[in-house]
Amino acid sequence: MVVVGVATALGVAQARLGGLKPAEGAETGGEHKRWGMVIDLTKCIGCHSCVKACKETHNLPDGVAWNHVYKVGEKDGRVYWLPTLCMHCENPPCLTACPTGATYKREDGIVLVDWSKCVGCGVCTWACPYGARQIDPISGFATKCTLCYDRVDKGLEPACVEACPVHARIFGDLNDPESEVSKVSKAAGEKLFVLHPEMGTDPSVRYIKP
Repeated sequence: MVVVGVATALGVAQARLGGLKPAEGAETGGEHKRWGMVIDLTKCIGCHSCVKACKETHNLPDGVAWNHVYKVGEKDGRVYWLPTLCMHCENPPCLTACPTGATYKREDGIVLVDWSKCVGCGVCTWACPYGARQIDPISGFATKCTLCYDRVDKGLEPACVEACPVHARIFGDLNDPESEVSKVSKAAGEKLFVLHPEMGTDPSVRYIKP
């Protein structure tokens, strides 16, 4: 599908998705940083606070969610959950698949969509092995988690991280060995894993096994 009336659709997208235009801030972020997240599955209680915070922060329309939480099993009377979002891959297949250059990656590793270039073709949604991308039903543009880049640029954490009541999400600079996210990753040892490692995407969102 090629979106008709790009200027109008772009205005709708900005209004409905929190007024953000990811093309802005493309040059921000330190070149030595790589923003990422570790999600501790031993702590996640499936409360969906992250999902709610994300939808409210970005004013997402019905039918669009950038965070998901899936029930993945039970053991010894406890339920285990798997939260998912855009993985902000080091080697994002969505970027190479995008035919218009709308998808791009900042120097700090955050993968974004420039809505002024997006034509709503949906190729990126097929290319993403994590199911993190959707076509917004109102604007017709590709939409995904932005890692709350506007908050991060102000020194804040992503909304989903801030909202987690059990501190299951740890955010920070993966390239800084002194950051909390790096220390937690190192301490997790062999329990640290990524989704679909066979794809070679090198996700910036990692998990700790329960």
